[in-house]
Amino acid sequence: MINLESIWQQFLLLAVQEVGSRAVETWFKALTLYHWQSDTKTVYLQAPNPFVRDWVQNKYVAIIELHLARMFNVGNLKVVIRLQTENEGVLPLLPKEAIVPAIKFPSKKILNAQKGPYTLLKGEYTFDTFVVGPNNSLSYAAAFAVAQSPGKKYNPLFIYGNSGVGKTHLLHAIGNELKKSKPHLTVIYQSADRFVTEFIHAIRFENIHKFQHKYHLVDVLLIDDIQCIANKEQTQEAFFNIFNVLYDAHKQIIFSSDTYPQKLAGITERLRSRMCWGLVTDMYAPTLETKVAILKNKANNVHNIYLADDVAECIALSVNLNVRELEGALIRVIAAASFVQKPITIDLVKSVLKIHDATIVKQPITFHTIINAINKLYKCGLDQLCAKSRNKDIAYARQVAMYMMKKMTNKSLRDIGAFLGDRDHATVKYGIEKIEQLLLVHTNLQNELKIIESFLYKE
Repeated sequence: MINLESIWQQFLLLAVQEVGSRAVETWFKALTLYHWQSDTKTVYLQAPNPFVRDWVQNKYVAIIELHLARMFNVGNLKVVIRLQTENEGVLPLLPKEAIVPAIKFPSKKILNAQKGPYTLLKGEYTFDTFVVGPNNSLSYAAAFAVAQSPGKKYNPLFIYGNSGVGKTHLLHAIGNELKKSKPHLTVIYQSADRFVTEFIHAIRFENIHKFQHKYHLVDVLLIDDIQCIANKEQTQEAFFNIFNVLYDAHKQIIFSSDTYPQKLAGITERLRSRMCWGLVTDMYAPTLETKVAILKNKANNVHNIYLADDVAECIALSVNLNVRELEGALIRVIAAASFVQKPITIDLVKSVLKIHDATIVKQPITFHTIINAINKLYKCGLDQLCAKSRNKDIAYARQVAMYMMKKMTNKSLRDIGAFLGDRDHATVKYGIEKIEQLLLVHTNLQNELKIIESFLYKE
């Protein structure tokens, strides 16, 4: 007798190689192979709901027919997908208890994991604990305004920036402020990854209507890392519907992302355009003064420790990445001081973080210091970079300069363009985006940027 379960499991292994684990987990594992009719060369599959049936029928039935034909050693195999509730009297459906999915998920637990509208908010992330600097002031002001009047200003609000610059903090701060000032509102904070997972389980366990109902009733929806729904067509379709319902009802929507909406690869144009309907703000790496303020704030409010200005500055100068790295360095220093029972001094900081004087910036980073570093590597001085020359090497060095100026200073694109020969905002934006694209594929450029950064430190 043919073991249908074994055949289906073998097919799932092949399907992972061809369509990927995400598609298999979402769609194929929701199906059950329950009957093989050899005289008509027909395989019968069960789907939990019409949504899964129709999606598999339209997208994957050819792949299923191809591989199962080989496994059953027949030609022209046909696949029929039926609902578990269907019973046409032709085939005996397996009893429900006999159908064991590859992976069991308790749908009730998944869909009700968030028992209240504020369950997932982190209480320590508030507007009071957020340190405002020139790198984040606009995003802070917009977030605070939204928390005061949700659905009336800046809807949707889209905040973007590199990892670890404080986007998640602001989203939680909005939620926590609403929890305090407007407790009657239904607020949901959700990472895009969790949104995708919740949607998948809603499909598999026939709770799609409950899923939609949950999000249609919210007053404020906070979605963190929206870029994580890229290349997930059905998730985007579901979110598109939710967006339209909430927007039309004047409910507040807030996104965070690692890049500008129109640069979100793998997301449909109609959804990207809607993300730009309100206000789009960016956040970038904090200045030295902001980093010092962040360290002193964290030390005092979170760890109940006083951090001297010179010690905070030493830590700040040693971390060149983002706020998350900054906080990690602070935690290591505090832990070491506690372990050896010594006060936190500059010598202790240098020992714990393994830094030397040569690794600490001795001068503020300005346009001129960046140009000097560019000149050391590419042999292109300020006059050449400001000229209208279309020389390929000079244009490349100019674009790198634009990228570094945006990354290492708090100046606007307009300021950068004015410094580099009165170039306009669009030219600077194009240059920065060009370097960002090259960084994805050229390791040599990554090394060059590290060299330029090293030139900004005294030897």
